[in-house]
Amino acid sequence: MARRKHSAPRRGSLGVRPRKRASRIVPRVKSWPVVDLPEPRPLAFLGYKVGMTHLMIIDDRPGMSTYQQEIFVPATVIETPPMVAVAARFYKATLTGLKTLLDVWGEPPDNLQLWRRVKTLSVNRDEALKKLEDLRREGVDRVALLLASQPMLTGGLSKKVPDIIEVKLGGGDIEAQMEYALNIIGKEIKVGDVFKEGQFIDVIGVTKGKGFQGVIKRFRVKELPRWHKHRKGSRRIGSRSPALGAISPVPQAGQMGYHRRTEFNKRIVMIGSNGYEITPAGGFPHYGLVRTEYIVLWGSVQGPPKRPLVLRWPVRPPSWVPEAPPKITYVSLESKM
Repeated sequence: MARRKHSAPRRGSLGVRPRKRASRIVPRVKSWPVVDLPEPRPLAFLGYKVGMTHLMIIDDRPGMSTYQQEIFVPATVIETPPMVAVAARFYKATLTGLKTLLDVWGEPPDNLQLWRRVKTLSVNRDEALKKLEDLRREGVDRVALLLASQPMLTGGLSKKVPDIIEVKLGGGDIEAQMEYALNIIGKEIKVGDVFKEGQFIDVIGVTKGKGFQGVIKRFRVKELPRWHKHRKGSRRIGSRSPALGAISPVPQAGQMGYHRRTEFNKRIVMIGSNGYEITPAGGFPHYGLVRTEYIVLWGSVQGPPKRPLVLRWPVRPPSWVPEAPPKITYVSLESKM
């Protein structure tokens, strides 16, 4: 088959095997960037996908043929209600990886309804702080926050159960991060405290589910003709080749969609607090109105409307760092129905 390498290349990437359903709809962040910030701040935030619209902006990318010209840009709107820091988590580096030393929980606000997510929450902050003083002598290598979302504030979600994510702190030294984490427990964090307009971020989320699909739709393989000599090959995988215990690289039918994926280097073109400035006539399809803070990203991201997305500082940012956000000349508010 070497002679058919260009006309019939192999289908599907082995880097995303196994193609199975994601274990959770709110993804965990598996890696964190090393950032140089003057003060500690969280390196991620949770938002809910609203939908897409389009903008007209002045292209500020040097080297592009449309530089300094007005261009059409498809954009994704993500509603980002304020998150509440419910706990601080401290880690110690060991030979077998990071080990959790202590969790310091705070008294959550009544409107958060954290009891819907954590049924057996018992807050004993004073006792935890005493243990933390003893752990300071051993040394702390990583500080993280447990942030809880407030979906009841959004305009398109009907659920009340908050989503909790663990977010690493970046910037400053360990002592400054510990003081920041202890002081911020029980308080709200807004998306503007984590990101700024114009910067690049990574978007982590679960894609739209397609269910159980066949080999043609799942891998886009080329279907052989159905005439006499190909009667055994149409819509069939043929030999699976590898022995028992090895992952078969041959395209086969199975689960399609609802996979955890990461979109790298999505640029923030707008951060706003008035949802009526971005909501089109009649609201966004399958979502409704934007009632709280939101961000607008350049391009598309994975998932259907209402899907929770984790927004993270970029782990491999581009070499070009914009000095300011692009100038927006027009925001489409026409009906998307």
